[in-house]
Amino acid sequence: MLTKAKLRNRILLRLKAQKEEQRKRKSSIITRKLLRTRAFKKAKTVMFYMAFDGEVNTDGMIRQAQKEGKRVAVPACKKNRQISPCELQGNARLIKGAYGIKEPWPQKPIKLKDLELVVVPGVAFDKKGNRLGRGRGYYDRFLRRLPRNTATIGLAYGFQLLPSIFTTRQDVKVKRVIFA
Repeated sequence: MLTKAKLRNRILLRLKAQKEEQRKRKSSIITRKLLRTRAFKKAKTVMFYMAFDGEVNTDGMIRQAQKEGKRVAVPACKKNRQISPCELQGNARLIKGAYGIKEPWPQKPIKLKDLELVVVPGVAFDKKGNRLGRGRGYYDRFLRRLPRNTATIGLAYGFQLLPSIFTTRQDVKVKRVIFA
């Protein structure tokens, strides 16, 4: 059996090797699927991740949410290894934060209880919603702090959906996974 680290490395290599044309096409399909979900339609405040390193692109989702008048949040990584949801307004400046991931500036934090949907990145998922992240635990710690009724949806390319993922007590599931 592969360790989490070996599995993570194997899938990250596939993410990087994926052709840009395929990535765009699949991201577009995933965007359409997300926009049709009940969770997205009814949410007034949605948190997206800022895609990097080959992840499913969230730009179109973010633009559509803003166009629909939804309040949009994206993560900012804090020094205490926590994620803070910060409002992403249409005219926000984006600066490189921790790990080179874009964050809005200035930061306007949003309360966790105000998030109705959180769109979650992952290196891999399984059909039960178990998630393999990048190994630092940021999202697991963040998801654990959310109110129970907050919808969580992971986004993945087909090759990132595995039959099962080994989990520990620290790992937090997402409620749904959308893939293409």
